[in-house]
Amino acid sequence: MSIATTNPATGQVLKSYDPMSDAQVDAAIAQADRAFADLRRTTVAQRGRWLTAAADLLDAERDETARLMTTEMGKTYAAAQAEVTKCAAACRFYAAHAERMLADEPADARAVKAARAFVRYQPIGPVLAVMPWNFPLWQVMRFAAPALMAGNTGLLKHASNVPQTALYLEDLFHRAGFAPGCFTTLLVGSDAVDRILSDPRVRAATLTGSEGAGRSIAQTAGRELKKTVLELGGSDPFVVMPSADLDRAAEVATTARCQNNGQSCIAAKRFIVHTEVFDAFAQRFAANMAALRVGDPMDPATDVGPLASERGRDEIDAQVRDAVERGATVLCGGEKPTGPGWFYPPTVVTDLRPEMRIWSEEVFGPVAGLFRVSSYAEAVEVANGTAFGLGANAWTTDPQEQERFVTDLDAGNVFVNGMTTSFPELPFGGVKNSGYGRELSALGMREFCNTKTVWVGRGEATAGAGAHAE
Repeated sequence: MSIATTNPATGQVLKSYDPMSDAQVDAAIAQADRAFADLRRTTVAQRGRWLTAAADLLDAERDETARLMTTEMGKTYAAAQAEVTKCAAACRFYAAHAERMLADEPADARAVKAARAFVRYQPIGPVLAVMPWNFPLWQVMRFAAPALMAGNTGLLKHASNVPQTALYLEDLFHRAGFAPGCFTTLLVGSDAVDRILSDPRVRAATLTGSEGAGRSIAQTAGRELKKTVLELGGSDPFVVMPSADLDRAAEVATTARCQNNGQSCIAAKRFIVHTEVFDAFAQRFAANMAALRVGDPMDPATDVGPLASERGRDEIDAQVRDAVERGATVLCGGEKPTGPGWFYPPTVVTDLRPEMRIWSEEVFGPVAGLFRVSSYAEAVEVANGTAFGLGANAWTTDPQEQERFVTDLDAGNVFVNGMTTSFPELPFGGVKNSGYGRELSALGMREFCNTKTVWVGRGEATAGAGAHAE
């Protein structure tokens, strides 16, 4: 695979890079290992100062960095600016709260016959991050900020179509004060990942990407006995019940489906609507989707930019055509445009059946599937009737229904009367084929820590101590 910046709005290759050699990769791993030995001995307060400096740089360079992301993967300029701002906020969050998150947690010393007993969180070493192109800054930052604050070093294998963003991240942390090797970008193809993760100096891996990529990482990590955190695909349900505010639900549904040009793992993709309000919601939703403006992602008036790759556009076009050929109805959109760039219109498809690809596959573009259901039980059955379990939305003003959805929806994230998103303050991750482990919050920071149990005796013989090995 080539490592290059190709503008999705034009199809023009702007900049290409040669992959790093094995010797260059080995040198980078060695440097990360050496940097870890020093970084782990710095204070949390010092790391916080460096991370705050990174936040300041992000804010100062927001517009330039946003323009770079838009050029590399096609998200609207406004969305790219918001992504940079969110990354700066995450840096400040971890700089402010890491000391509390990493503080020793006291245990009941008397119960375990100790003078002192506690849990200490310590870094484990260089962590490989295999990251996707759709949120090229945020996906990396939600790993990097907590990992660096914990004292780990990072090795980034970014998607091959966003190399300039990847190099910017390495430079960002270096300019902020982190020593060389604390965060390193590896310009390599996916074929190099197995070798990197097999290196004994690399202690763990985190991946955001496809099921196939997740299985490959997990297989290697299992063989090497290394920790992994996987955030994979999603086919998130957006359930609308009779008591919902339909105007608001349709408005949020439009944003939830078309955020990031429809290329988000946690974008709502399957809209499951109770039959009592199906027609009213469908009318509002299709009208909203059809009104979105598709065009130049640098134009402030544009709502939806191009897909990140020609292959990605061809894939969603094939999924829509498959549904139509099998009897689906297109309420808006559905036609691949001609001309330069990898654009696709916001599309709503209904009358779906299980034999259609859209029924069970993730659609990674601005295409929404509408499902009609006749009861709460059927809504939950359809919502959970997928191999994925990343996020889920439920729209109802009935308090009892809200509680039931929170319990019954099989997902790592459930949002009631709101759009699924990620916050540094809340853990983020999925279940089933959407992966395992958690990013963000204190849980995300501790995923790559040694949770060390410490037992300190009183200095004299303690009854029962050492009687059992485990």
